[in-house]
Amino acid sequence: MPAAWLTATRPARQADPVRPSRHIPSPVLIALACMVGGIYGIGGGSILAPVLIGAGRPAADVAPAALASTFVTSVAGVVTFTILSAHHPGSVAPDWPTGIALGLGGLAGAYTGARIQARLPDTLIRRIVGILVIAIAARYLWSGLS
Repeated sequence: MPAAWLTATRPARQADPVRPSRHIPSPVLIALACMVGGIYGIGGGSILAPVLIGAGRPAADVAPAALASTFVTSVAGVVTFTILSAHHPGSVAPDWPTGIALGLGGLAGAYTGARIQARLPDTLIRRIVGILVIAIAARYLWSGLS
């Protein structure tokens, strides 16, 4: 439901600034996103970005926080599974070729997104994020039901 709201609404106008006292501080949001992302096994940015954009923050402010939380979650996962692989029989070590390929793709996507984001209106970015969240939720629901 929040993704549909995100897709259907417009961002806050510049004339209506969001009161800073109502916002959760960014470091707290990043920490929460990392914890929740770690629990679900996904990057924290995939949770943090829709929440912050839905709260009315511009995508230019959201992207660095989402990337930082995804990076922290990824590093923590690699370190944890590397340590586990040294003390656990069986294969729990990170898949380095896949991880490096995904990391390079992520860097290329981050660079490309940073370059084109300034040229896109916030409303379009909001709608794209909302549609992606709905599509991912539908995919998980379909996988869970089959």
